[in-house]
Amino acid sequence: MSDTSKIIICRCEDITIAQIDEAIDNGFTTFEDLKRLLRVGMGPCQGNTCGHLIQTRLAQRLNKLIEDIKTQKPRPMLLGVKLKEILEDKSDE
Repeated sequence: MSDTSKIIICRCEDITIAQIDEAIDNGFTTFEDLKRLLRVGMGPCQGNTCGHLIQTRLAQRLNKLIEDIKTQKPRPMLLGVKLKEILEDKSDE
């Protein structure tokens, strides 16, 4: 078995396969669990890079079909806010 302690699965949050495996061994068995514990899928790529890799790892470790592993729940902003608008509204300070 290869050493997974240095293989990064989530580049945005710098999370290794070994960290994912440890979390699974400790009972964190869903993508949402891992997201809350390790912040995977919450970086700039919003899981577009690591999401499928983590889904695959969960399926392997839990001995399930990949189709049975739910992916993360994306929560994008509903409406963009211009920084100028935030700067100009200092009334809440």
